[in-house]
Amino acid sequence: MLLRRLKFLGVLAGLALVVFGGGYLFAPGLLLKANDYRQAVEAHLNKKQVLAGDTNWVYYEGGTGPTVVLLHGFGADKTIWLPLAAQLTQRFHVVIPDLPGWGESSRDPAASYDLDVQAQRLENFVQAIHLPGMVLVGHSMGGGIAGLYTLAHPDHVAGLVLMDSIGLKSDANAFTREVEAGRNPFVFNDRDGFHQALDLAFQHPPHVAGRFADVYVRRNEQNRAFIDKTFKELSDPSQALALQHRLSDFVTPVMGLWCRNDKIVDYSALESLRNGLTHARSISATTINDCGHMPMLEKTREVGQILSNFAMSR
Repeated sequence: MLLRRLKFLGVLAGLALVVFGGGYLFAPGLLLKANDYRQAVEAHLNKKQVLAGDTNWVYYEGGTGPTVVLLHGFGADKTIWLPLAAQLTQRFHVVIPDLPGWGESSRDPAASYDLDVQAQRLENFVQAIHLPGMVLVGHSMGGGIAGLYTLAHPDHVAGLVLMDSIGLKSDANAFTREVEAGRNPFVFNDRDGFHQALDLAFQHPPHVAGRFADVYVRRNEQNRAFIDKTFKELSDPSQALALQHRLSDFVTPVMGLWCRNDKIVDYSALESLRNGLTHARSISATTINDCGHMPMLEKTREVGQILSNFAMSR
């Protein structure tokens, strides 16, 4: 009986390997989506959608407690937050949208998706799903949007977290020199280009198997026109320094959270933030060592604890 059961389990394991292997070779995109679904379930998040303004917003929502809203960066989508969300939904009501134009949210090729317009769209979303006073967390591009939104609606935001955010003055680095030369480091046409982008974003890039890398290359190619257009919008000086000249206008509690080894938004931006916040009710600046531009993925547990402490203190 035991031998028969072991043989049966062996057959099941073999079938699972065949199915996974076939999926990896012929449908890697479906496997990536299945993994996103698994992580969302584990984080107790439900996927929802709502029409707000000119955008059909797709977003994750789950958990109970004070509200925390997470805004992703350029070239990313809501799934970038899933590992972190598994920690946060234990104590907070978490909302994670695909920003307009990105992920599964709708896009108008003729419309602008700069920081100012996106901040206006965010207000439509907040009103549509009736968010209470929230802790607003923005990463990279999402930080610029979160900052402008908070300036326009300080009564809606209990606390603002700018995580490796654009919109601030910082020292030049290899990335900014590439941008000034008219090149977009976020576009790639093959696996090598994809891995170069990972090297730019991470201090310790994750291993991504070849067929999965192909999925990301294909998505990048399919969205190339939008990526190029939006990158040019955000590279304009008015966007690159969108928060810098208005830092003294912040009254909301603000925390800056930066990876010391960020190769995209130089760590010196954190000092610009700290020095410019002259009227915020509280100011905190936190540095995380040994990570690049993606602290929510490289230092998930540490970031989760930092955000939890900040959100609980609001």
